[in-house]
Amino acid sequence: MSSSDTNMFDRHEGGDNAILVHVDYSKHAKGDNREELDEFIELVTSAGINILDMVTTKRDVPHAKFYLGKGKTQDLVDAVALHGADVVLFNHTLTPAQERNLEEVCKCRVVDRIGLILDIFAQRAATYEGKLQVELAQLKHMSTRLIRGWTHLERQKGGIGLRGPGETQLETDRRLLRGRIDNIEARLEKVSMQRNQGRRSRNRAEVPTVSVVGYTNAGKSTLFNIITGANVLAEDRLFATLDPTLRRVEVAKGQSIILADTVGFIRHLPHDLVAAFRATLEETREADLLLHIIDFSDPNWQEKETSVNKVLKEIGAEKVPLIKIMNKVDLLNEIETGIIRNDQQEIIEVRVSAKSNEGVEELLKAVSEVLGADRLDCKITIPPEHGKLRGLLFHLEAIREESYLDDGSLQLSINLANSDWQRLKQKLHMELDQFIDQK
Repeated sequence: MSSSDTNMFDRHEGGDNAILVHVDYSKHAKGDNREELDEFIELVTSAGINILDMVTTKRDVPHAKFYLGKGKTQDLVDAVALHGADVVLFNHTLTPAQERNLEEVCKCRVVDRIGLILDIFAQRAATYEGKLQVELAQLKHMSTRLIRGWTHLERQKGGIGLRGPGETQLETDRRLLRGRIDNIEARLEKVSMQRNQGRRSRNRAEVPTVSVVGYTNAGKSTLFNIITGANVLAEDRLFATLDPTLRRVEVAKGQSIILADTVGFIRHLPHDLVAAFRATLEETREADLLLHIIDFSDPNWQEKETSVNKVLKEIGAEKVPLIKIMNKVDLLNEIETGIIRNDQQEIIEVRVSAKSNEGVEELLKAVSEVLGADRLDCKITIPPEHGKLRGLLFHLEAIREESYLDDGSLQLSINLANSDWQRLKQKLHMELDQFIDQK
């Protein structure tokens, strides 16, 4: 486990030999405490932690002091002593007081679900920006833990010559922590400005951005690699991708997009992480289209779809047009790949198998169709005296076919964004729609 925060707190050292704790809440339990056990085990395995034992119980509400009841807390203490565990991992969010109380009785480090996810992110971050974002999230999470007032943080030593208006050690730590957070936020702001400049230049070039989103381990990076020929890390583990990757792709002749691979979402994604990854997630919020990759073979895919939609709303991306991509159909019987439409012939979803490459062509067609809804696809006939228009269309890579007519006019088959067409009208100060063939 990452122990970067141990020097600030008088806490037990972490380690990689863990006892897991999972509370199974009844469906009628109040609050947002329900978590999946399978996903928890996958998270722990992704962090490279050795599972020694597991303590499970059923409750309607968490116990105020230990999260678990007294009996189960004693079972946990016994399990830690029996196995010599370094750390106890909870599949739930603990309050600072609960974490402190549990560490006192277990005599080892206690980490909740948020701490575990932050640790995985710390392991995975590869770029300068990614590392800064993870550190920011860790520091913000740590700052909430300072209120617990570990014994050595209570007061600086008093006595003759040392009394006076000096701040408590707790206040000193808070001030240092705040300073570090401000420093990282300032650095991330610079990176964000650079990212915005890149996005503005893409907008000027009228290249739409399509952002790949989805629950972690749904197959986003595998699909991204197939479409773009990139070599993004694609592993069967949670949060394999943290840092966004952008690639230019041609989805149809003369129609290019920028495809962005992003960090995977998860149920109850820590708010500090959502805040820290704001710059990265801007690629999602500012996208022209989202591809929501869903693991169709997962029995809980609908729940996970809801979780992703919740995070999209949190980051302000809920109004961006979206296509559902049902992945891993190769693991299901009698499910064919391809585009699924409703009665109005609108696209509902696209079924693919990233592993076998089936359905990927239909996926690109769907992207082209949805983005092409705001495009002009037609034939135009330009009189010889307006040859400048042909040059401008050629510069925009909008010409698909061209041929000369007997009277010297030029007939072009074009495909371009409507916004580009309107811009050409303004540039040439003329009504270009008169050249569109009405046949």
